[in-house]
Amino acid sequence: MSALKTWIERRGVAEVECLIPDMNGVIRGKVLPAAKLLQAAHDGNLRMPSSVFTVTVTGDYSGDDAEAHSDPDMTLRPDVASMCVAPGFKTPTAFVFADAHHSDGSPWASSPRHVLKRVLDLYGQMGWRPVVAPELEFYLTAVNPDPDLPLTPPLGRSGRPETAPQPYGLEAITEYEDLIEAIYEHAETAGLDLDTMIHESGTAQLEINFKHGDAVRLSDQVLVFKRIVRQVALKHGVYATFMAKPMENQPGSAMHLHISVVGDDGKNLFATPDGKDTPMFRHFIGGLQTYLPEITPLFAPNVNSFRRMRPGHSAPINVQWGIDNRSCGLRAPIADWTDRRIEVRLPGADANPYLAIAASLISGYLGVLERLESGPPVAGNAYVHARTLPKTLEEALERFNSCTKVQSLLGEAFVRTFNAIKEAELEAFQGVISSWERDHLLLKV
Repeated sequence: MSALKTWIERRGVAEVECLIPDMNGVIRGKVLPAAKLLQAAHDGNLRMPSSVFTVTVTGDYSGDDAEAHSDPDMTLRPDVASMCVAPGFKTPTAFVFADAHHSDGSPWASSPRHVLKRVLDLYGQMGWRPVVAPELEFYLTAVNPDPDLPLTPPLGRSGRPETAPQPYGLEAITEYEDLIEAIYEHAETAGLDLDTMIHESGTAQLEINFKHGDAVRLSDQVLVFKRIVRQVALKHGVYATFMAKPMENQPGSAMHLHISVVGDDGKNLFATPDGKDTPMFRHFIGGLQTYLPEITPLFAPNVNSFRRMRPGHSAPINVQWGIDNRSCGLRAPIADWTDRRIEVRLPGADANPYLAIAASLISGYLGVLERLESGPPVAGNAYVHARTLPKTLEEALERFNSCTKVQSLLGEAFVRTFNAIKEAELEAFQGVISSWERDHLLLKV
């Protein structure tokens, strides 16, 4: 823990938020005085109940096995490489992600962070290293304390809300200039590797691009970024939401993943120096096409996720691939051979980044191992091709539970816990009577 101690002392940190991402990517954890964190980490006494990984998005517990009821403690090990200054706090504060372990030192199998590391280990055994870059979309909305009321765009600097799409509009993005500047300042303080921000197609919808890097580090940064954006938005009197489909007449919000794979020498394995695609690139795409439709809950984890994936709503409905074709679920951007990559456009902004990236990487990994051939690239509108993604969370879970090959690689403990959470959330949703039902059925049927 000497590196942790040095980091804290050099920055004068007084408190530390120890972050544990749960199954939905919701940050849970503990806030400790820095001295107490260091002592607990040194003594191996930094612990948390294991039920943190059985919490549903509604805040209930899904556990139905003996271990869930006994709720044993996990030992937490702070990941020093994830340490960053926490911006916006009066008391000097830091964030640190922690990995959960059993008392014997083995990793806690249902931890999403461990699941991603488990997938990365498979790549490491082959001498490969994935490189990823998320693109994350989100909406700013007016404050909405009543969940029965639809969300609306917030007032901008002009005192007016957006009423029409403004894709890439510079005047539109400056409507929220103060808020955006605060986001960038906080992100810089936290050391996030951000690239560019643009105005997306929806009203008050923004997109941030992250620079390419390590899968675990980028997943950590996505969650820290979400935390920063929500807090900055509240200070400016608006909401920020990463729901996949927050407004019915607006496009959904995605988390596109740019993925490449390099070898031990750091060279891109998806293309040759003369610019030709390698067999590995085609097999990787073949794996994405074969397995992603079967493990959709890992990147579309909520009922609302499937409202985003509709034809004509800027979200893919299949796993066609194309060269620089944004109607496809899988897009190969124009790039030289060193930057040859595939953009997975399927995950929503609501997805847990560790699991969405793990799903893409495990699918591509199996494609390479099994030498699965990709279909031909699609030119033109990919929406005219048949839908291959499930339409509902219920259907998606059924297909996920039949995909034993991926489940065996992700681990039985994780799959069991993940399914229990999603089934509990689905049951809770199905018990809700919607405004549509009251509107159209109450006095007519």
